[in-house]
Amino acid sequence: MITRSQAIDLFRSDDLLAIGKEADTVRRKLHPDGVVSYIIDRNINYTNFCTEYCSFCAFYRPMGHKEGYILPIETILDKIQETVDLGGTGILMQGGLHPDLKIEWYEDLLRAIKARFDIWCHCFSAPELVNIADVSGLSLRDTIARLRDAGLDSIPGGGAEILDEDVRYRISRLKCSVQDWIDVHRTAHALGMRTTATMMFGTGETIEQRMNHFDIVRQIQEDTGGFTAFIPWFFQREYTSLGRFVKQEATSVEYLKMLALSRIYLDNILNVQASWVTPGLKVCQLGLRFGGNDVGSIMIEENVVSAAGTHHRATEEQLRRLIRDAGFIPKQRDTLYRTYFLN
Repeated sequence: MITRSQAIDLFRSDDLLAIGKEADTVRRKLHPDGVVSYIIDRNINYTNFCTEYCSFCAFYRPMGHKEGYILPIETILDKIQETVDLGGTGILMQGGLHPDLKIEWYEDLLRAIKARFDIWCHCFSAPELVNIADVSGLSLRDTIARLRDAGLDSIPGGGAEILDEDVRYRISRLKCSVQDWIDVHRTAHALGMRTTATMMFGTGETIEQRMNHFDIVRQIQEDTGGFTAFIPWFFQREYTSLGRFVKQEATSVEYLKMLALSRIYLDNILNVQASWVTPGLKVCQLGLRFGGNDVGSIMIEENVVSAAGTHHRATEEQLRRLIRDAGFIPKQRDTLYRTYFLN
């Protein structure tokens, strides 16, 4: 395990290959079998109405907007049927923070899904769960427990952005606080649920503020062991209000550095995901030599990041070829990173 100051020095180093080599050493120690995993699932965004107005988001619509929507439950079930037909094993369901959707709406949705499908529900980020608790007049623990009992299987790490209050005040001041995000994940872990942790960087924050994020995630994992994976990606500026102030997106080199740093510094989290959604397939492939042991999902549907101007797409065979060409063995996994699929 390296120290915080060593991690900062690594990031500031110009020796990109040395950073990658160190991350690759940690990856090989944790994953000596040479397997790189992927999942077939679908992102379902049940509503784009949102009251938070985050400056980095081009997906949301304010309440009453003509382009706003709440998907009917039958439409969501139809999307899940398509996912199952394509070999999907899970859904990642997230949406805007809607002031009128109380917990009963979410419980009815989860029960309808579980009544029809044997599929893993990886749903509702920390800001959504805080919002559901607030509008329903419930404690966070009761909210998560009730949703778990209705069919929620695990919780995604979305809404983290950078876990530093100064950054959050600048880019998403209405969204849940750092402590709220921490409380959601610690509470879920205490209730026996697994979650992921994420980071969206490149919004003008400092490396020290990114390290604050790493330190929080590492400490939670030290205490609970509840994170299945860490997933870093960078901010897409096109079509966002924040993009007017952040003139330069993170480069591929910066992405590879942050991916490697994730693998080295968060050595108590088993899986680190190399993303292709924002950096593209080629950079994702390089990321497998910078600490990544997973390439995420083929993403049958994705609406949030694409709204901000990125349009990378991948089929299952493309991801498998990407993995093989990088010298690894591709294996389909489930949401908990279990690669028991025989392929």
